[in-house]
Amino acid sequence: MRKKPFPIGIEFYKKMIDKPYYYVDKTLMIRDLLDKGGEVNLFTRPRRFGKTLTLTMLKAFFECELDRDGNIVDTRRYFEDMKIWQAGEKYRSEQGQYPVIFLSLKSAKQPDYGMAYHVLRETILYEFERHSYVLKGEGLTDVQREKYKKMLARKGDTGDYATSLQFLSKCLAAWHGKNVIILLDEYDVPLENAHFQGFYPQMIGFLRSFFESALKTNECLEFAVVTGCRRISKESIFTGLNNLKVVSALTKDYAEYFGFTEDEVLEMLRYYEIEQKMEEARKWYDGYRFGDTEVYNPWSIINYVETAVSDINAFPRPYWSNTSSNSIVRELIETADTIVKQDVERLANGGTIEVEVHEDITYDAIHQSQNNLWNFLFFTGYLKKISERFEGQNIYLQMAIPNDEVLYVYRRTVMEWFEQQVKQKDFSEFYRALAEKDCETIEREFNRQLLETISFYDYAESYYHGFFAGLLRGHRECAVRSNRESGNGRPDLVIYTPSVRGMAIIIEIKVAKKFEEMEAGCDAALAQIEEQNYQQEWYEIGYRNIIKYGVCFYHKECMVKVKE
Repeated sequence: MRKKPFPIGIEFYKKMIDKPYYYVDKTLMIRDLLDKGGEVNLFTRPRRFGKTLTLTMLKAFFECELDRDGNIVDTRRYFEDMKIWQAGEKYRSEQGQYPVIFLSLKSAKQPDYGMAYHVLRETILYEFERHSYVLKGEGLTDVQREKYKKMLARKGDTGDYATSLQFLSKCLAAWHGKNVIILLDEYDVPLENAHFQGFYPQMIGFLRSFFESALKTNECLEFAVVTGCRRISKESIFTGLNNLKVVSALTKDYAEYFGFTEDEVLEMLRYYEIEQKMEEARKWYDGYRFGDTEVYNPWSIINYVETAVSDINAFPRPYWSNTSSNSIVRELIETADTIVKQDVERLANGGTIEVEVHEDITYDAIHQSQNNLWNFLFFTGYLKKISERFEGQNIYLQMAIPNDEVLYVYRRTVMEWFEQQVKQKDFSEFYRALAEKDCETIEREFNRQLLETISFYDYAESYYHGFFAGLLRGHRECAVRSNRESGNGRPDLVIYTPSVRGMAIIIEIKVAKKFEEMEAGCDAALAQIEEQNYQQEWYEIGYRNIIKYGVCFYHKECMVKVKE
């Protein structure tokens, strides 16, 4: 049987069903929205967790769609095979009954306010053009009709656009005789972009009026669904919006509708006949927790399954991490003090940290404290909740890194940061000490770097090996070989001059389980160099100045001994 294609990058529900692509049925969210009756529902989830697809599904279900001649289009076929259709007539009767305004703000990522405002204006006007059928018939007053034409002609001023959704709602309600459903996708993208580009006050001034007129003072609103990566403080953008229901990563309601559950992933793997990949998928892409529900990253799972179908032996990849610059993780690491570095080390080695949680932080407050940064990482998917406790008036979350894919982001970011540190710092004293057998200076310089950096792999030998190699690569006059076959075994590191008249430095690394065992570790490393005859290759090449170091580590302590 021919399998359905993978919906990679497909964000429009109708396109998903028409193809048809493989679709994980989330239509029961419609039932929950109708039953719970929230007027303005804000859903915050990490990027690539299906927010846009969810909103286009809601649009396809609720919208009274018209063709070019103004006739109602029957769109029941998009849902007749879905779970919502089996939920009962109460819900089926709501299908295709409402005028719908749908706006995605995800494209407002311009470098200045003028360009960003232009993109927002064009996004708004697209909805005016899509609903221009209201100009036909007798639904609008003359004043409304003229203002609508003014908007279509792009002659509206800033005030017109700031209150445009409220006006469009009135026109649609008048024409249809029913209140309007408003769907706003990625509402926080313009704010995040404005924060990083430096025009946050201008953007928030416009969007405050834009959102409030649409969601607070809109008498023609049936209900609204708003999505974003995180909640922005009500005081900054949703002032006085008392009808706002926030559904965040901490909320138990709607938890299963963003991301894939364990059963949904297993069903997908069985459909594509690769269920043997379940454990690997779980290790890499599971671990997100919304409310009390654990879910998989949907973007990563879809990409992972597609790759596995083509090559069952393909390695897992960090698909989600490649969709963003991960700038917030980089900022955390670049600005980290000693305590934060220890927290990152604990997380990267499988541990947990406890953070006081704040659900509504303004963008301009993100960098006011490390606690705010941890909160931002949690709500954007870089940390998951393990447990929570309530003390005084505050909620405290115990957090961990969700899975191997996100762990890759942290480790990759730490490595890139370390490489930049090596390029910027002067290690000439360290290199001189290596050439002159100055063990005391080598130890001092190495210990200083260990204290300043962030460790991972739980202080395994591979970590110290990579750290040492990273420092040596900054040496412009020497080359470095790592784990290269030599003699009867593999020396950990060799640093050598291009000319055999110079030197070759052989380094063997050990890790002690106790501080008191460090000297014995150095002696064991030097003995291994001699027993394995690591120097033989370099002697045969022509090097006569061959220096041998035994290096032992214990946590952030280093001891160095040289073979005399």
